[in-house]
Amino acid sequence: MKRLFLAALAVVLTVGFAQADPIYGIWETKADDNGKFGHIEIKDCDGKICGTLIKSFDEAGKAYDSENVGKMVIWDMKSKGKGKYRGGKIWAPDRDKVYKSKLLLSGGDLKASGCLFIVSPLTCRAQTWQRVK
Repeated sequence: MKRLFLAALAVVLTVGFAQADPIYGIWETKADDNGKFGHIEIKDCDGKICGTLIKSFDEAGKAYDSENVGKMVIWDMKSKGKGKYRGGKIWAPDRDKVYKSKLLLSGGDLKASGCLFIVSPLTCRAQTWQRVK
């Protein structure tokens, strides 16, 4: 009985650790076209990776109440292993455009890049975000 309990406990602990993806946390974006930036909280959303804008900052770095706070800016991202994430979309509030995107995690940096496929020639953007928490 003791062995069965220990085995079940080991399975529960292993599953809990497996769910904690290293990309989860709060990330600070770079300034957009308007000089504003934000904090994005990245977490699990039904088995996929998503991110929500939780705080906005103006050109001077001062927090302000943006209508975009609380909106999802990353969705449907999937881990491909080795810090690579693909298959999702990122919404850029400054241009009000949705980019087919990928993320690359390297230490405390997260490179977010994506392209619009509805415009010719292809329009792409990229930023490297810093981990806040």
